[in-house]
Amino acid sequence: MGSDKADSPEHLTERQKTWFASIREGLERETGKSLEDWVAIAKTCPETKPRAQLGWLKEHHGLGQNRASYVLSVAFPSERMTWDRPDEARAALWTDPASLAILEALEAAVAGFDGLVIGQRKTYSAWSREFQFAAAKPVKGGKAALGLAVPPDASPRLLEPKNESWSERLKAKLLLASPDEVDDEIRTLLKTAFERS
Repeated sequence: MGSDKADSPEHLTERQKTWFASIREGLERETGKSLEDWVAIAKTCPETKPRAQLGWLKEHHGLGQNRASYVLSVAFPSERMTWDRPDEARAALWTDPASLAILEALEAAVAGFDGLVIGQRKTYSAWSREFQFAAAKPVKGGKAALGLAVPPDASPRLLEPKNESWSERLKAKLLLASPDEVDDEIRTLLKTAFERS
């Protein structure tokens, strides 16, 4: 049985920990089956690809998206970028050395924020306090996109994000071409976004 490291405090905000707990508690209360029961069911799935497994649990067992995703992350942890293995997910995402250097500059800029929660997702790296205040993802050509929970008019360098997978709270976006672009203005914008979260 997979461990329940998804509840680990160093990578989840209090809201996220509460959300994971509510998914697990609701699963048993509303379906009559424990997480362990659902994991056993998931392991009988004839599908081998993650999306197909998700569809199978939804179609054949009536689980919603969040519950099915949670069950599958416990049933097949080695096959998924899970919340409890952020270092692996970070390494898989940030493979370009130039993009990684930008990420490291951003990480250094937020490192001293009191109460910082670092979250790694499949397609982006995120920083939160109570809520997500910034996220970064690699962009082709050794660049990185930075999303911030500040209005786009907070700086002439910022744009309005379009079709991003990160939190809808991130109202501004900036393309960074080098670690040197993580300057005093970006550090100030990160701090402002953090304080609002």
